Amino acid sequence: MAALQHSLTVRRLAKHYGPTRAVDDVTLTIGRGQFVTLLGPSGSGKTTILMAIAGFVQPTAGEILLDETPITPLPPEKRNFGMVFQGYALFPHMTVAENVTFPLRVRNVARAEAERRVAEALDLVQLGHLKDRRPSQLSGGQQQRVALARALVFQPALLLLDEPLSALDKKLRAELQVELKALHRRVGLTFIYVTHDQEEALSMSDSIAILRDGKLVQEGPPGTLYERPATRFVADFLGKSNFLAGRIVERRNDGFAYAVDGARFVQHGPPPAGDDVLIALRPEKIGIAAEGEPAPNTVEGTITAWSYFGTSFALIVETAAAGTLQVTVPAWRCPVEPAEGRRVRLAWTADASVPVVRD
Repeated sequence: MAALQHSLTVRRLAKHYGPTRAVDDVTLTIGRGQFVTLLGPSGSGKTTILMAIAGFVQPTAGEILLDETPITPLPPEKRNFGMVFQGYALFPHMTVAENVTFPLRVRNVARAEAERRVAEALDLVQLGHLKDRRPSQLSGGQQQRVALARALVFQPALLLLDEPLSALDKKLRAELQVELKALHRRVGLTFIYVTHDQEEALSMSDSIAILRDGKLVQEGPPGTLYERPATRFVADFLGKSNFLAGRIVERRNDGFAYAVDGARFVQHGPPPAGDDVLIALRPEKIGIAAEGEPAPNTVEGTITAWSYFGTSFALIVETAAAGTLQVTVPAWRCPVEPAEGRRVRLAWTADASVPVVRD
């Protein structure tokens, strides 16, 4: 399936419902052929932005441009965007092939050309052998594939996806995440995806835009956002983090030292302005060290709770200096047998954590 790649710019977009600012001055540029995810909790504005891009919501302010051409005044049918919803929105009385054909019928595509495109679209989602079935005869995952084929069959300028996998069970959702990313690579289309699932966003996206209360908080590649979150909210929302609030006691060429309740820790990288600092530390970057084993940062504590997840143990460790810490260690090489009340010595390197802004 040939697909032209298009860029999209959202410039100073706002949508107000009375005093409520559902979207508040958001600017975002999506490059040609990118898979970009709008990520945030409920009420963050991500779906409102997607609906504004689709043309179903008229912005209060700002503009939307496709390849630098303003499209804000255009109705949805003039934008030529594919749309995939959470609830599939398939016609129950139509077969799979008829559902996929529908967008071509309303565009008056010739029958022979329509049949060719439908066959091509169903092959893309591996459902050609089910073309004569009705939606009620399909699984949830198969219905979602039909919705994808229908959104792609007319060769849209962009594909917009509003939490399309949220109704599926965890295992099937994980399988379709892999398939959807592979589909994106094959068709080369620009995808704009909405979800509140952090793992989904991390596994599929070229870039993630994190939203909170209608505002864009941070955007960038998944690895950058996870490893270098700018704010406490991003560090806490995208995965799990521990937070150490301390005071800088020494500045060095390679970093700085900070104190938390009398304990001293070291951190790589330039120190923030001022003396107060907030450090985000991921649970999987904390290890359990033997007594006397050298490490840049150590703290002793007591396991107060633990869980087994097959590949890992998740520990809750109460420490005198750093408060309660979440720790994730590989199960196959955990140096201690987890037990409530067991004393452990925690350790992490100077580059394992990152300073973040309080918000």
